[in-house]
Amino acid sequence: MRGNTVISFQKAGGSGLQLQVLPAACLTGALHLSAGSPQPFPVSLRTPPKMSPFGGWGMLAAFLAMLCCRGSNEKVFEGPEHLMVGFGEFQVINCTASCTDPKKLVLETHLNKTLLDSQAQWKLFRVYNISKDEELLCSFTCAGKQETKVFNITVFYPPKQVLLTLSHTSVAVGTLFTIECMVPAVAPLEGLTVTLLRGTEILYNQTFVGTARFPQDAVVTHHTTAHREDGHHNFSCEAQMDLRSRGGGLVHRVSDPQRLEVKEPVPNNQMVTIITIVIMLLILFVTFVLLCRHRLRTSNT
Repeated sequence: MRGNTVISFQKAGGSGLQLQVLPAACLTGALHLSAGSPQPFPVSLRTPPKMSPFGGWGMLAAFLAMLCCRGSNEKVFEGPEHLMVGFGEFQVINCTASCTDPKKLVLETHLNKTLLDSQAQWKLFRVYNISKDEELLCSFTCAGKQETKVFNITVFYPPKQVLLTLSHTSVAVGTLFTIECMVPAVAPLEGLTVTLLRGTEILYNQTFVGTARFPQDAVVTHHTTAHREDGHHNFSCEAQMDLRSRGGGLVHRVSDPQRLEVKEPVPNNQMVTIITIVIMLLILFVTFVLLCRHRLRTSNT
C-alpha cells in the first residue's frame, strides 16, 4: 500500500492549519519544479493524479479549492486530521503556515524524517517506519504567535496474504468438502470482509468485528457439497479491508485460484460384494432344485 500525503493550506488572512490527505503516488510529478516556480505547493495540474485506494483526486480538489478561495471569505477544503498508516510504512506530510513569511516552520516527531521540498510558506516531509500510533506536531510562528496542528496517526495491519485451502483436491459428486480461507496478521478486524467465490459466484462471505490493534489471523470456514459444475470453475477468496470511515483507505487482496476435480460417484464395494454373493446363492439354489427334479424323474422311470 502506498503512503498518503497530507497537504495543508490556509486562506489569506486566516489562522490555523487545514489539511488534505493525498496519496504519495501523486508526488511523482509534483516534486519537479523549476527555479522560481510560483506554485504555492508542489502540484501539477497538467497530469491528473492517478486514482488510488486513498482518494487520489484529493490533490486536484485541494489545489483548485485553494486557488478559488484564497483571499475570499469562503472556507477552504478541509481534510481529515486522523490518518491510517500501514505498519512499517511512511507518511508524506506538508506543513503549511497561515502566513506568507512564517518563522520556525517545523514538523516535530521522534521518528526519522527527511525534507523533500520547501518554499517560504510550506515544507514537505517524509516520515519513515511508522510502527505504532503517533502524534506528529506541525508548528510555526506568525507575527510572534505560535500555531500548531496535530496529525493523529493510527497504525493498521493490512491484508498482505490471502490463503485458500480445499479439504480435498478430488471428490465425488455429492461428497461433503470444506473451503477454508485465512488472512494472516491483520488489524483491526473491524471493516474486514472475507468472501469465498466459485468463479464469480459468491458462495459465502463474512464481515468481522473487533477493534483490537494487535495483528491476528482472520479465518473463514465453509462446508458444502460437491456438484458436477464445481469442476468447471476456480475457487478463490477475496479479502477487503475498508478503513475509509476512519481516515484510511480500501485495501483489496485475492488468493491464488484453486481447482477441484469432481468425479462421478463410485459404487460401494461392500454392496457389490453382497450382490455378488446373493446372485451366487440364487444360482446354487436353482441348480439344486434342478438336480432334485432330475433325480425324481430318474427314480420314477
